[in-house]
Amino acid sequence: FFMSHQEIQYAVIFTSVLNENSEGYTEAANEMEELVKNMPGFMGMDSSRTAIGITVCYWDSLEAIENWKNNQNHQTARENGKKVWYKMYDVKVCKVLKHYTFT
Repeated sequence: FFMSHQEIQYAVIFTSVLNENSEGYTEAANEMEELVKNMPGFMGMDSSRTAIGITVCYWDSLEAIENWKNNQNHQTARENGKKVWYKMYDVKVCKVLKHYTFT
């Protein structure tokens, strides 16, 4: 878990179920995580994978989310996800109205 102390404006929630054939998935997921950290407007990420994977990325604008969606490496990973890795996935783009933290 890592997040900027700036006020979060948007969250992209990616929920997925992997196929039995997930060869290359872990490497690609790690590559995407490193790539997204350097995208303008990226503010942080929460991620967990068990039977269902969920990743929430936080962004400062809808334009930043669109730029990530259009990133060529990300597009390639998404195509591999559709063709090989995922049984299903779901994406939600949400505006964050409030944010609370307990530590």
